[in-house]
Amino acid sequence: MPLEGRSALRRIAARGTAMVLGAAMAVITSLVAAPAVHASPSATGALRWAPCDDPAKPAAECATLSVPVDWAHPTGPRLDLAVARRKATDPGARVGSMVFGPGGPGDSGVEMVVRRISRFSPEVRRRFDIVSFDPRGVGNSNPVTCSSDLLAERPSPELKSQSDFDATMAYNKRLRADCRARTGPVFDHLDTAQTVRDLDALRAALGERKLTFHGSSYGTLLGAQYAETYPRRVRAMVLESVMDHSVPTTRDFLRSQAATAQDSFQEFVKWCDGAANCALHGRDVRDVWQGLLARAGRGELEDPAKPGTSLSSSDLVNKIAFRKFYQVDYAGLATAIAGMDAGKPLPASPTSTAPLPSATPVFCSDWHLPVRDYREYASLVAMVNKTAPDLPYLLPVHMAAACLGAPTANPQHRLDAHGAPPILVSNALHDPATGYPWAVSVARQLGRSGVLLTYEGHGHGSVTSGPCMEEAVDSYLTDLVVPPRGTSCPAVPFESGLVTPGERGEDGLLALPVRSSRCALGSVLVPLPYARPTSYA
Repeated sequence: MPLEGRSALRRIAARGTAMVLGAAMAVITSLVAAPAVHASPSATGALRWAPCDDPAKPAAECATLSVPVDWAHPTGPRLDLAVARRKATDPGARVGSMVFGPGGPGDSGVEMVVRRISRFSPEVRRRFDIVSFDPRGVGNSNPVTCSSDLLAERPSPELKSQSDFDATMAYNKRLRADCRARTGPVFDHLDTAQTVRDLDALRAALGERKLTFHGSSYGTLLGAQYAETYPRRVRAMVLESVMDHSVPTTRDFLRSQAATAQDSFQEFVKWCDGAANCALHGRDVRDVWQGLLARAGRGELEDPAKPGTSLSSSDLVNKIAFRKFYQVDYAGLATAIAGMDAGKPLPASPTSTAPLPSATPVFCSDWHLPVRDYREYASLVAMVNKTAPDLPYLLPVHMAAACLGAPTANPQHRLDAHGAPPILVSNALHDPATGYPWAVSVARQLGRSGVLLTYEGHGHGSVTSGPCMEEAVDSYLTDLVVPPRGTSCPAVPFESGLVTPGERGEDGLLALPVRSSRCALGSVLVPLPYARPTSYA
């Protein structure tokens, strides 16, 4: 049921028994006496805040939190987590601290707080200290570091034979050994279950008896598993663009990702057919697109960002199309396609393919996606291409190849968060990376605690997509007012194409290498390029 403003939301709360019961349950949960909650003795105490090293952003403060590398051995090696916060802009109305769980895996929560605070609504910035951190292995929290020479040897993810499959397995093993040696012991403890313990230590260090949390994309996996581990330590939790960690098999995972990506392509075609301002309006969009894929496969398509160089089929799908789907920039995508279609073909050259993304240790340690041999791999690729015929080189397939042979510390399982308060699960109907069926599944797994809030629009991210979504989420976070079950909000109107919603979509699941200032120039050490938004989170 659409919500058009805070006053409407509160009137519904007053009238609807479901709303009253949901709100009452949240308030009672927060007021009933509970055992004191403390951080593990192995976590350090109070955070020592100081201005961050960014003169352009003086309001941001930074600190470090020392935690065990392996929470199962709290007296062993330690690492310092980088933490950042911005204080509530209205101290008199302050509710407490809200911790943001960054996506990726590989996004920097510190960067989000320091440089991209507009990602959060004005009301949330007014009422909460906004806090985030660089998860272990990321940014300034003991980043994963590998040999640049070895990374440059990455084989193509487009495996063509059993020998290619064997070579990829061998390469992955070499890369893991190199990264482990250069990174240190944290390399083997990067899974989300470890980060859940880090998050609880941060909650306690902030002086919060219960956690207020907003996780986006891959950050929803952290939030959901925190609620599962510490259900009675949750005050409020928003899971935005939701990962479903119960997907059991490699085939199920790849099929769901292909289906949600293809849905976004179909929505783009539908929009272009009806929008006079689409640069491809009146043309067969699929035919033009397939022509570009063919040219890219022959090495004849110029990369718009690097004139004179060819653009691979994989980059055409993941760097061009998927980036625009994230941002809901359909007009921009149509213009880009029209420009490449009209461009002069490059001289024929060997097919240029995107290098296999580095074995992303966080993702690989959280997802058990086994592939027995090349025959099974080829079957999976054929299934993906049949499910998403317009997007044949999707990054989830690359990631399955990147994880071949990797150990999994935190494999998929169904959620069990019994005892948690209402948790708000927010998703767009047409999200290119975390499909709506995943959100429905997670809400169901949460049982009585799961409250699904549907955005009837597009893109990766939803909580600030118009006043209906923003006010429903703000009311939940600040006042624990839970929307009635079945609540949905209309898509944001648009004038010229679809609206690009600010910085939404800047955190995602699987994507392109993260920009980093931590490359050690002149040496062989570089941070392992984690997933970064522009495609797929």
